[in-house]
Amino acid sequence: MADKQMDEQHYKKIRKKRDPGRPVLRNCVRAFLAGGTICLIGQAIQEAFIHWFDFDKQAAGNPTVAVLIIISVFFTSIGVYDKFGQWAGAGSAVPVTGFANALSSSALEYRSQGLVLGVGGHMFKLAGSVIVFGTVAAFFIAIIHWVLGLLGIGGGS
Repeated sequence: MADKQMDEQHYKKIRKKRDPGRPVLRNCVRAFLAGGTICLIGQAIQEAFIHWFDFDKQAAGNPTVAVLIIISVFFTSIGVYDKFGQWAGAGSAVPVTGFANALSSSALEYRSQGLVLGVGGHMFKLAGSVIVFGTVAAFFIAIIHWVLGLLGIGGGS
C-alpha cells in the first residue's frame, strides 16, 4: 500500500514538472478584448437604432440584443464563431452572443435527428438550465430588493 502511495506521489511530481502551465494572463487579455469588442459592436448597434430610428436608449436595448443574436447565429452557422470562441475563451461565451452560439451549435449538430427531437430537444437541454438559473437568480435578487426597500435602503415596494 505504501509503495502505491509513493508511486502516485512520484508520478504527481513528474507530471507537475512537465506541465506547461496555463497562460492565465494571456487568456484574461483575450477574454477582455473579445468581450469588449462584442460590447463595442452592441453599443454601435444601439447608437444606430437611436440615431436612425429615433429610439430612446431604453427602447433600443431589445432590438440591439436581437441583432447581436442574429449576428452570432449567422457566424455560428458558417463556422466562424466557434473559431473565434476558441481564441477568445470566456470573452465570447459570457455575452448573449455566447448563449446564442451555444443554442445554434446544438441545433446544427442535432438537425439530422429531426426538428422536434433533434433540434428542439437538444437546444432546450441547454436553454432549460439557463432559464432555471436565471429565474432562481431573479427571484433572489427580487427578495433582496424588497428587503432593502423595507429597510429604506433601496427602491423596493
